[in-house]
Amino acid sequence: MVILGISAFYHDSAAALIRDGAIIAAAQEERFTRKKHDSAFPTFASEYCLKEAGVSWNEVDAVVFYDKPWLKFERILETYYALAPRGAASFHAGLPVWLKEKALLPRLLRKHVPKKVPLKFSQHHLSHAASAFFPSPFASAAVLTLDGVGEWATATIAHGQGRELKLIREMNFPHSVGLLYSAFTQFCGFKVNSGEYKLMGLAPYGRHGHAHVEEFKQKIKTTLCHVYDDGSIWLDQDYFAYATGLEMVNRSKWEKLFGFPLREAESALTQPYCDLALAIQQVTEEIVLKLAMTAKQLTGESYLCLAGGVALNCVANGVLKRAGLFKDVWIQPASGDAGGAPGAALAYYYAFENHARTPAAVDGMNGSYLGPEFGPDEIRAELTAKMVQFRELKDDLCDEAARLIDEGQVVGWFQGRMEFGPRALGGRSILADPRSPEMQKKLNLKIKYREGFRPFAPSALAEDASTLFQNGWHSPYMLLVDQVHPDLCHPLPQDYQDGSLDKRLYFVRSKLPSITHLDFSARVQTVHKETNPLYHQLISSFKKRTGLGVVVNTSFNVRGEPIVGSPDDALRCLFQTEMDALALGPFLIEKKDQSPDVIQHFRELTRAFALD
Repeated sequence: MVILGISAFYHDSAAALIRDGAIIAAAQEERFTRKKHDSAFPTFASEYCLKEAGVSWNEVDAVVFYDKPWLKFERILETYYALAPRGAASFHAGLPVWLKEKALLPRLLRKHVPKKVPLKFSQHHLSHAASAFFPSPFASAAVLTLDGVGEWATATIAHGQGRELKLIREMNFPHSVGLLYSAFTQFCGFKVNSGEYKLMGLAPYGRHGHAHVEEFKQKIKTTLCHVYDDGSIWLDQDYFAYATGLEMVNRSKWEKLFGFPLREAESALTQPYCDLALAIQQVTEEIVLKLAMTAKQLTGESYLCLAGGVALNCVANGVLKRAGLFKDVWIQPASGDAGGAPGAALAYYYAFENHARTPAAVDGMNGSYLGPEFGPDEIRAELTAKMVQFRELKDDLCDEAARLIDEGQVVGWFQGRMEFGPRALGGRSILADPRSPEMQKKLNLKIKYREGFRPFAPSALAEDASTLFQNGWHSPYMLLVDQVHPDLCHPLPQDYQDGSLDKRLYFVRSKLPSITHLDFSARVQTVHKETNPLYHQLISSFKKRTGLGVVVNTSFNVRGEPIVGSPDDALRCLFQTEMDALALGPFLIEKKDQSPDVIQHFRELTRAFALD
């Protein structure tokens, strides 16, 4: 049975194809269109999935959309009716769009899906829950989903057993931990639905235990929201504008509450915003932990599955893991809306078609390597046509790449199938030396072109994780924050907390400074030989040279662009930035070997692409 799952028309549209319950292919539309967070129907992603599976539209048994548009439209209408006349202007402005994208969505989908293919609709949080439970290695588990909002639900607790997913409890709009976190994302000057991870990265710059942080937490929990013992929350809508407006917060009320203005994008980051980021991060961790405790109490399960946008908060995930409530926690690597595509397909296959389920030996996401792959002949032809100088290194590629990284060079790594989800996991990555004190600044300012405070993640050999990190958890999807092992850390000076942001940022905190965040944390990816043997071999080669089985890993893109999807994207990124080399399939391209004409050609191509 072949089922195509679709997520679209909000953000991060994606397609995923399953055959007899196994995920064959999945990809986000942004990787093909080069429009970050592209919300359009995933035309190119769908075509890729069909091609990867070797099937045509005639062989597709069903297309399943990831939520129910009429229920979402109902929620919009009822919300505006309940809060009228507030939001009258935005209601009139938005009604035509809502009619098209919500009420008339089946007709819109039929422009892309042949009439003879059955069109089905899953519920938004059921899609999230299915994406978390069905690919997990657990026969039964508690399932917790958390995001901004689906149709009405903003969080759910479900019980997964075999092929069944039973909803036990849900929290409804407008009360939402995802929307609460997004409100602080906007107030701290970042873009909603894409800047939440920046807020998470800013939180360690807050002063732990400081009176200002505690004061902010108290104001959040007494004025903005109430957190109940079961983890459910109530948000005072007088302070929020998302229900009927174009912003998340009531600016004047928030500015009066916290005593400083909403930060304008790209303006200087000062200590109050850092303290506020830490405060909301700690409140979010408290909510997630309480919801997980409730899920355990209601299901009696020893295992937990997580999905929804809030499940990408790897700091909260680490807190949950350390709490030891469950024997193990499995998190969908594409926890945001993109993951609704495989989730919708899996929900239909198991929950509606009632097929038997056998849990995967490890998990059903195949390491998240579910996207397109490019063969050597295809890559060679592209390099030759564009007069790029290269060396073909079939057996020595990993040793040569490890040598360059050891010498302080920054290497693009474009290998195998592209990752599905927001994390680069050794398929489309930029790699560097974690020992270099200057590497974080170089990567942020000269290659990624992004804020200097942003941390970088380590990719570590799974077998070495316990010697590099405090807990040494199994973390293949970079969704858990651990602490750098104390044996590798340096003591902090007494005046550290009172120093400037730059002083704290560039203080050498450990023997692995470029992957050690301000609070000695790291967003760890454990690399397993079984799921990515070539990446494992590269890090092993680096270990032979340095004694350390870990490299810096950041996504292969610059700020404002999606992760690279094709060899051409990778070449443009190489020549647009101050990267030194690119391992593209079995070919090694070093910038120093290229003619000025080739470099200039790609830079002009990049500028033309940006203007287009």
